[in-house]
Amino acid sequence: MRWIGRFDLFLFDLDGLLVNTEKLHFEAYQHVCEEAGYKIPWSFMEYLGVAHGSAEGLQNALGPHMKERGVAWDNLYEEKKRVYIKKLNAGSLELMPGVESLLQEVAGARIKRCVATHSSREQVEAIKHFLPALKTIPVWITREDYESPKPAPDAYFKAIELLADPGDQIIGFEDSYRGLCALQKTPATAVLICDATHPQMGQYDLQGVTHYPSIEKIPTSFKINR
Repeated sequence: MRWIGRFDLFLFDLDGLLVNTEKLHFEAYQHVCEEAGYKIPWSFMEYLGVAHGSAEGLQNALGPHMKERGVAWDNLYEEKKRVYIKKLNAGSLELMPGVESLLQEVAGARIKRCVATHSSREQVEAIKHFLPALKTIPVWITREDYESPKPAPDAYFKAIELLADPGDQIIGFEDSYRGLCALQKTPATAVLICDATHPQMGQYDLQGVTHYPSIEKIPTSFKINR
């Protein structure tokens, strides 16, 4: 991974990029919606298409069905977070392909690195407990640390403010379109990591975006589309 030496600061998303937690989020939504009397009619990939498009995607899609059943979205979302934490604490977590090797290389090279995530501090601590490789990342920006969620760039600008020096070459990795949009509003080089079958690959204009199906598939001759 000689290409990592070209950068002074690495920025990472968490869910679906470093850790395979997206199915746990989906299962948590399925659970709370079924408890309210509504069965989500989506496959997992269809869920990703909704969840990764915008910050309000899930609320816009599921909120009306909850309202019909007398359930406020905020209450449903809080219950979803409770169910999700329970699933995290069950310990069935794994890193995404190639993540551990990349984190080891970046840490060994003593390159600055940070996670900027929509997850809460409680969720992050639960994930780190089961995946020690994540503890090599010294700085974590969680949902409590910034104002507006992705696609707003607040989380990444917070990370850059904390860690970047003038002239630093910064690279950021995201698995969602809305996360990519957040990165593209910053000085960082943005890289999209997701399977070619992800719905967002056909939903949005990603021409010119640097894309790889997984971190594991980033080649030694890593090239950036600008």
